Amino acid sequence: MGKEKIAGIVVLSFLFLLFGGAPVCSKEPIHIGVSGPLTGTYAEYGQNWKKAMDLGLEWINAAGGVKGRPIELIYTDTKSDPKESAAVAHKYTTDKRIVSTIGDFTSTACMAAQPIYDRAGMVQLSPTASHPKFAPGSIWSFGIIGTQAGEGPFMARYAVKQLGKKRIAVLYINNDWGIVTKDFFIKAAKEMGAEILAVEAFFEADKDFTGVLTKLRGVKPELLYIPAMYNEMSLIAKQKEKLGWMDVLVMGPGSLYSPKLLEIGGASVNGLYTSAVFFPKDPRPEVQKFVKGFEDKYKASPNMFAAIAYDGINIMTEVLRKAGTDRKAIRDELAKTKDFPGVTGKITFTEQRDVLKDYRHLVIKNQEFTLFETK
Repeated sequence: MGKEKIAGIVVLSFLFLLFGGAPVCSKEPIHIGVSGPLTGTYAEYGQNWKKAMDLGLEWINAAGGVKGRPIELIYTDTKSDPKESAAVAHKYTTDKRIVSTIGDFTSTACMAAQPIYDRAGMVQLSPTASHPKFAPGSIWSFGIIGTQAGEGPFMARYAVKQLGKKRIAVLYINNDWGIVTKDFFIKAAKEMGAEILAVEAFFEADKDFTGVLTKLRGVKPELLYIPAMYNEMSLIAKQKEKLGWMDVLVMGPGSLYSPKLLEIGGASVNGLYTSAVFFPKDPRPEVQKFVKGFEDKYKASPNMFAAIAYDGINIMTEVLRKAGTDRKAIRDELAKTKDFPGVTGKITFTEQRDVLKDYRHLVIKNQEFTLFETK
């Protein structure tokens, strides 16, 4: 046997040992574009996205990728600004390497980019857009977190049926997501016999909520429903506490399920009620594999947004294995997805290309998210 052949066998043996016997990707990579908020107001959400997708990608490629081709993610920071998201859509759809996209984070950003992906014929898979008009807006658009058409009534039942609160006030962020979130909650709560005492809005840039909280306090609600993100909720909770307004329950949608809410809000967010499609203590094997891998790699627990992004990259990879890299074939195969075993639950796309999710009741106790035991 020649020296060159022996050397080759030694190198292959070393690689086999290095990767634990797993297949090694050696072919041309498959490129997927990712647009999301790596900086800016929603950076914590976007950074969790990236960590989870990088972890999933590491495992996918270590197992041989897609028929020997590694997956490569091209990240572009949009800050979830609608103009930035639209610009990235132009960039991705004209790049012949990119076969599909994952993103954006907010419904507003997704809907701004949607017409561009639609005209170009490229899949736009958003892990987190929950506006009920997003996925039905284009045959190329898919959402996997569920919509406010499902979460709104769930939260209303939580407030009225589980907690027994019927005098409700609402304070919501004035954007596409916030408007539809409060609308679905209010409609369902009224149908269950609740009285909506007041509805007030705030804008993303607002920092002082003292005035609007004082106004809402005046109508004496039993429960305050707040469609917001963790940064706004942290400020609202602290200012509410400073006002001494302690005789009202506070509730918000699953957007609040973030370690950052606990970190920034501190003790002021104790007693806050919310929901989640993912809970790290879920005993299912796929959940525990993800949680352990995330904790080992990043020394932190994954939140719902990390989990849903992880599901996104895994669904997309499964579709690529079945459909190849043709953009239309990817869309058609993705639409067929049924009972995909995601860490956020089984995922099946409806005819409108969104999903029906199962939500968990959560409440914050001792600055920790815990399961709320329903009656």
